[in-house]
Amino acid sequence: MITFSKIADTQTFLYQQKTNGLKIGFVPTMGALHEGHLELMRRAKQENDILVVSIFVNPIQFNNKEDLKKYPRNLNRDAELLKSVDCDVLFAPDNNDMYPEGQIIKSYDFGNIEHIMEGSSRPGHFNGVGVVVSRLFEICIPHNAYFGEKDFQQLAIIKKLVDIENTPVNIIPCAIVREADGLAMSSRNIHLIDHEREVAPFIYQTLKMAKDSQGVFSPVKMKQFVLDKFKGKPEFDLEYFEIANETDLQPIKQWDKDVGTLGFIAVNLGKVRLIDNIRII
Repeated sequence: MITFSKIADTQTFLYQQKTNGLKIGFVPTMGALHEGHLELMRRAKQENDILVVSIFVNPIQFNNKEDLKKYPRNLNRDAELLKSVDCDVLFAPDNNDMYPEGQIIKSYDFGNIEHIMEGSSRPGHFNGVGVVVSRLFEICIPHNAYFGEKDFQQLAIIKKLVDIENTPVNIIPCAIVREADGLAMSSRNIHLIDHEREVAPFIYQTLKMAKDSQGVFSPVKMKQFVLDKFKGKPEFDLEYFEIANETDLQPIKQWDKDVGTLGFIAVNLGKVRLIDNIRII
């Protein structure tokens, strides 16, 4: 595995590989790697000639400075995990490389997608995601880029970004990877204390119950069903549960078997904020 920290070195190397006809698969991360990340990488490695992984904790997508400060960082551990999936290139820049002093931070208009759910809870977050992903695409020039569906709204934003920038990259969604008890894998899970980790699977259990009720409940009643479930669990602070179509993530009022529909949830458990989703139709 070759490790680069400088943009110019990374671009020079990858441009040469692309010129030689090799296909580049790319997985952008903020580190604190777990099995969910590794599954993305295994698929990218299988479907491409070169696997490139970036590790960069992007400061401009955090609207909470404390959240940025406590985000787990362990580059040496992450590098060992990358070797286990036969990663070819690790790109690990610092802030000064990614955002040189005086550089104007671009502002995107992603439409309604950026203002609902995660967007309403974390203002400015998706613009920060758009800026860094666009920058990483310019640097790593991938043919294919892989993103997990746990961050389904982010995935929709990135698809929109590619359209806006007319970037020649295929965005490949990958299924959520879960722990044996159903909890969606996340870098934030390590912050859960023992009791919180024990009860955390309730989130996915509730999503599954909601999905199974689709033939009985309307979207409004399903939403109320989930709200009532969490009312009986005081250790959880339910931030939102929304039922929305998969195209523009707008809430639905009635079921339509011809329109892909998902349930989206965000929950605070202790000091940890967890998100998840489930396909309903």
